[in-house]
Amino acid sequence: MNQWKQSDVAVLMGGPSQEREVSLRTGAGCAAALRQVGYQVREIDLSDDAIRDLVLNRPQVVFVALHGTPGEDGTVQGLLELLGIPYTGSGVLASAVGMDKVRSKRMFEAVGVPTPRWTVASPTMVSAPWLPCVVKPSLEGSSVGVSLVRSESEWSAAVTRCRAGRGQPLVEELIEGDELTVGLLDGELLGVVRIVANATFYDYEAKYQRNDTQYEVPARLDDALQADVVRVAQEAYRALGCRGVARVDVMLRGRAPYVLEVNTIPGMTATSLVPKMAAARGIAFTELCERILQAASTDARSEVR
Repeated sequence: MNQWKQSDVAVLMGGPSQEREVSLRTGAGCAAALRQVGYQVREIDLSDDAIRDLVLNRPQVVFVALHGTPGEDGTVQGLLELLGIPYTGSGVLASAVGMDKVRSKRMFEAVGVPTPRWTVASPTMVSAPWLPCVVKPSLEGSSVGVSLVRSESEWSAAVTRCRAGRGQPLVEELIEGDELTVGLLDGELLGVVRIVANATFYDYEAKYQRNDTQYEVPARLDDALQADVVRVAQEAYRALGCRGVARVDVMLRGRAPYVLEVNTIPGMTATSLVPKMAAARGIAFTELCERILQAASTDARSEVR
C-alpha cells in the first residue's frame, strides 16, 4: 500500500459551497492523517487561483475532500479528467448524478432500488402533495435547506427555504422509522450505523454542531435485515456507477429499507459516520485515508481495470 508514497499528493478542500466549513475540516483531517503515515501532502483551498495553480503545478494524485458544488457534482472531477490526474472517489457521471437528488431518484426507480415516493414542487403547487413530507433542494448536501412538513401551515415556508438553495425543490414522502447509513468502500461494506437525532430530524445542526446526536455503531440489526439494508445500498451504489468510498442513507419502514440518497464524498470529520464505521471494524483513520487514496483513478483508467 505505497503506490503514492513518493508522489505529490494534493488534498482539495474548501471551495465556495454552503458546505465549505465542513469540507475544510474534512480536508485538514485527511491531510494530517496522510502526512502521519508518510505521504507528501499539500492542501489546496479551491478557488480560481488554486485551479490555475493546479493546472500549472500538477500534482500526481488528488484526494478530493470537497462537499457540494463544484467539488462533489462532477465539475472538479471533469477538470481532473482533462488534466489526466488520478483522484479519489467517484467519476464525473456518478458524481453529477449522485449530487442531483432528482436524477438519483430516476436512476433508483429505473433499476428497482426502493426509494420514498417523490415529486418536484412546481411554482403553482400551493399545498403539499401528501403529509408528512420532506422538502429539500435537489442540488445541496449536508441537509442544507431541508425542511420537515407535517401540516399545510408549514408548506409555504418550507418551499421558500428550499428555493434559496440550489436545484429543484424535491418533495419526498417522510418515512418514519429507523434512520441508517451504510458505508461502502469500493462497493464492499464498511459498516451500518443507526442515527438517533435529538433534533427534529438529522439536519445540518444535528450532523455538525450538536453533541447530543447518538450513533449506534454498528447498528444492531438481525442478520436478515442487515442483509436487506446492505443489498439495497450496494444496488444504489452500482446504479450510479460509484467507486471508492461512499455513504448511502437509508430509512426503515418496519423491516422495509428505502434509499434516500448516495453521498459520493462523505464527510471525514471527527463527528462523521464513515470514520466511525471504520473504527468499529478496527480500521484506523490513517489507514482509511490511505485506502481511499490508493484507490484513486480516473474514468478512463477505471474502464480498463
